[in-house]
Order: sequence, then C-alpha cells, then structure tokens
Amino acid sequence: MKEFPSPDMQMTNIIVVKNLNQSVQFYKDVLGAALYREYGGTSAVFNFLGNWLLLVTGGEPTADKPNVNFVPLQNENNISQAFTIRVKDCRDSYEILKSRGAKFLTPPHQWDYETRCFFRDPDGYLWEISEISSS
Repeated sequence: MKEFPSPDMQMTNIIVVKNLNQSVQFYKDVLGAALYREYGGTSAVFNFLGNWLLLVTGGEPTADKPNVNFVPLQNENNISQAFTIRVKDCRDSYEILKSRGAKFLTPPHQWDYETRCFFRDPDGYLWEISEISSS
C-alpha cells in the first residue's frame, strides 16, 4: 500500500539568496551546516540537524511553476518564514554563534516558558535559538 508521507521521504527548505558565496560561507562557518553539494554557481545544498537547506539564487518562472518568481527576502522587518533551533542552553549557543559572526537582534531574553534570541542570515532571514524552561 502506498502512503504519503512515507518514512523514506525527506523535506527540503528552499532559501532564495542574493549572493550564493556569502550565504554558503554563513551557513557553513557560522551556522555549522554541512555542505552536501553545489550546483553550477546558482545553488548549494546543506544538511543541518537532519534537514535539507537548499540555497538558490533568484529565478524566473519555469514550465513547472508558471508565474512564480524566486526572489530573496524583500524586507527583513516583514517575515513570513523563520527558522527555530531548539537548544539546551540558549546563552551558551548565543555566545558560540556570536563568536562565529552571527548578528543577533538582542541578547537572549528570558520569558516564563523559554529563553530565546534571534539572528539573521546574510539575506535577512530570521533564525531563532530557543531553550525551553524546565517546569
């Protein structure tokens, strides 16, 4: 019997970037993602925490996606997608990522239920590190 989703499937997040080389460096050197493969100077695939991240430069519509343009984030203050990394120690993770060059919006903030902070990739996409508070 066929099923969807099936255990052999994987999901990839596509991130449209302005400068592929700059983004590759960030995802590899700052975030610590493993570069899997690069394709023709227009895309790079990373494995990060069991997820696939596909960085692509912008693109025009194609036969399989007519009327769809791939464009980088237009306004970093208007977010419709963000990434969250659940960590054991937010402050420690903050210091590690900051030392690698991550630019945080603020230092970690303690809420009743979690400690979290946000940083951006070179194109302004928002990343969060979050530590759930123990009850």
